[in-house]
Amino acid sequence: MIKEYIQSNQQRFLDELFELLRIPSVSADSKHKSDVRKAAEYVVKKLQDAGADTVELCETKGHPIVYGEKIIDAKLPTVLVYGHYDVQPADPINLWTSPPFEPVVKDGKIYARGSCDDKGQFYMHIKAFEAMTKLNQLSCNVKFMIEGEEEVGSDNLSTFVKENKSKLKADVILISDTSLISLDTPSITVGLRGLSYMEVEVTGPNRDLHSGVYGGAVANPANVLSKMIASLHDENGRVTIPGFYDKVDELTAEERKALNLAPFNLDSYKKELDIADIHGEKGYTTLERTGTRPTLDVNGIWGGYTGEGAKTVLPSKAYAKISMRLVPHQNNHEITELFTKHFQSIAPKSVKVKVTALHGGEPAVTPTDSKAFRAASKAFEEVWSKTPIPTRDGGSIPIVSLFKKELGLDTVLMGFGLDSDAIHSPNEHYGIKNFLIGIETIVTFYKYYSK
Repeated sequence: MIKEYIQSNQQRFLDELFELLRIPSVSADSKHKSDVRKAAEYVVKKLQDAGADTVELCETKGHPIVYGEKIIDAKLPTVLVYGHYDVQPADPINLWTSPPFEPVVKDGKIYARGSCDDKGQFYMHIKAFEAMTKLNQLSCNVKFMIEGEEEVGSDNLSTFVKENKSKLKADVILISDTSLISLDTPSITVGLRGLSYMEVEVTGPNRDLHSGVYGGAVANPANVLSKMIASLHDENGRVTIPGFYDKVDELTAEERKALNLAPFNLDSYKKELDIADIHGEKGYTTLERTGTRPTLDVNGIWGGYTGEGAKTVLPSKAYAKISMRLVPHQNNHEITELFTKHFQSIAPKSVKVKVTALHGGEPAVTPTDSKAFRAASKAFEEVWSKTPIPTRDGGSIPIVSLFKKELGLDTVLMGFGLDSDAIHSPNEHYGIKNFLIGIETIVTFYKYYSK
């Protein structure tokens, strides 16, 4: 019955998703403020159409939060669905093969910014809810909280959660914002890394200087910044910030063995990324490096003249954005402080350094012995005819640890994306098959969870 409903409404579901994807809801860019709100209003309308009894556009100091609910019986369990309607900037635009905010279907995949992260994934939940409501198969209460600031740190969502604990009362959180191992090998994410995101500014002379007149006599901030960044890793790929690893949760030999049982082909990995070799912390596999080890990476670096042709200047300033992915027991505020102190300490006297913390979040590990996890596992078994493998995800969803702290709730991370979906990159895409089978699996989760 559910399958038939999904099939008969497939084109409408996709048309609605495409309409949402056309809205450039980039939360990091102030010029898109009205677009972010437009996306929120669209989600409100679609929740109402799907059968929610109460839907609100909740204002914050930043972008609004969409809240909706359908309470069929207060005695029944309640699922709180979380997602985000904001997206990453589409830059660099010139690397897209089609306009980032005009969805295009190629080889069964939807190409558009936000198609996988997270519009396509949270929209599955609205369509699953619609199907259950229209077919009178909704077996427990459902609440939705869809925010517009996940890509910039969810600062206002934290306040909203703390101030609305009664409204958000539930039994479990359900999120689709992670990935599967593959369509042939389903998986459920049970661990997420935390995040500490910084911007650094290195200042030398009080203005850009002629590199012929001053070069060799005055410190070049771009050169200095490059050297400082290079010193943040040693020859074994370990971060050199003092105290960085003090609270890192080391996996046991048994845990490492279990993690590496997940299907992974190194040659295919390198071929897909067009790289000759892998790189990372010595002594760990690729799966361990991306899921269980902390990292430090430059996300952007700039300074001086970057236009067409040549301009021989010694820049006054150089900048970089640096992120650190954190693992259980590392605290993003502590790591931010350690980074700031260390980065300032390694700067030569010839420059001034400014470090700004932009946003962060805590790592999280979710239980695999809960009623909700078992329901998710059984849902995959029924729909996919395979038992899902528990995995650790290298990305960050800061709200997961906040939910546990403020609401006392565990989260089930039922993601349906793939690592190859190019989220945060040009040509982000999401498989139509993933979208449709995701809806069916979510509906099946409710069936088992209500039992």
